[in-house]
Order: sequence, then C-alpha cells, then structure tokens
Amino acid sequence: MDNFMNFLSKNKGAIIGIIVAIILLVLELDRLIIGIIFILLGMFIGNYVQRNKQTVKENLKKFIDKM
Repeated sequence: MDNFMNFLSKNKGAIIGIIVAIILLVLELDRLIIGIIFILLGMFIGNYVQRNKQTVKENLKKFIDKM
C-alpha cells in the first residue's frame, strides 16, 4: 500500500491530466479547445507583427527572395 500511495503522490499531476483529457474527449470539447488555441495564436502573432512591423517586413522579403 505504501508503494501505491508513493506512486500517486509522485504522479498526481499526470493522473489529473489524464482524467481531464478523458473528460474532454468524452464531451468532444477538443474542437473548441483547438479553436481557442488558434484564436490565441492569431492574437499573439498579430500583436507581434504590429509591434515589429519593420523587422517582419525585412524577414518576409528575405524569405520571398530565397524562394
């Protein structure tokens, strides 16, 4: 019994993560989560481009010239 309790205390975060993932899959919330991730990613990219316009333009020109 000590070994089992030791295992639970060491891997508590992983076990909770597995349970949350199973619940999300059962409720089919994976589409919603992926959508939210894409929205947040778009926000961060847009903010970066807005703050670093000149650097982004130069890097984009270099990338296009290579192609």
